[in-house]
Amino acid sequence: MGNIQFKQLPLSAPSLFPEEISEKISVNHHVRLVSEVVNHLDISAIIKQYKGGGTTSYHPRMMIKILFYAYTNNIYSCRKIEKALHENIHFMWLSGHSAPDFRTINHFRGKRLKDQIQKLFAEVVRLLHDLNYLSLDVQYIDGTKIESAANRYTFVWKGAVEKNKAKLDAKIEAVLHEIASQIKHDQSALSKDETPRPIDSGGLRTRLAALNENVKDINKTTRKI
Repeated sequence: MGNIQFKQLPLSAPSLFPEEISEKISVNHHVRLVSEVVNHLDISAIIKQYKGGGTTSYHPRMMIKILFYAYTNNIYSCRKIEKALHENIHFMWLSGHSAPDFRTINHFRGKRLKDQIQKLFAEVVRLLHDLNYLSLDVQYIDGTKIESAANRYTFVWKGAVEKNKAKLDAKIEAVLHEIASQIKHDQSALSKDETPRPIDSGGLRTRLAALNENVKDINKTTRKI
C-alpha cells in the first residue's frame, strides 16, 4: 500500500500571503450592503457622546454595523453577537477582526444608542426596502424558510409573508420590541458568571485513553464479523 496523502489544513500551513477573509464573502452578500449603508450614515450625534481621554473605545460605526447585521439575521442577544464575532466570517469581516465582549455590546446599544437605535434602525430598513434591496417576503412552512425574491437581499425575519409596505412599520416595531426585550434580559444577566469551564488536560487525556481502548474493542469485533 502506498503512502496515504491528506490535504494540508490551510491554517496549519504557513503562508507568505495569507488569504483575506473578504475573499470568502460573495460580492453580493447582504453583509456588504449593511456595511455600505452604515458607512454613509450620519452618526455625528453618537460620536459626540464620547468624551475622549482614558481607554480607547471601539468605533461606533463598527459597532452599529455588527448590531444591524445581527438584527437582520434574528440575532438580538449580546452574548450570541459576541459568539458570532469569534465564529462567523461575516461578523469578523464587519468588525475587522475586533471582538468586543457582550458587556461592551450591551453597554453600547443600551447607553450610547439609547433613544437613537430605534429611529436609526427603522430608517435603514425603510431605505433598503424602498430601494428594493430588501424583501420581507419570506414564507415559513413547518419551520422551513422559502425565499420568494431570489434576486434581492432577503433578511431573515420570522413571520407570515409580507406583501406590502403598509405592514412594514408593524414589522419594524415588532423587531424593535424584541430588541428592547433582549437588552433588558442581557442587562439582568450581566452579573451572572458564565465563564467557560477550564479544560482539564490531564482528565481529558485519561478519558480519551479509555475511549480509544473502547474503539479498539469495537474494531476487533467488527473485523470478526
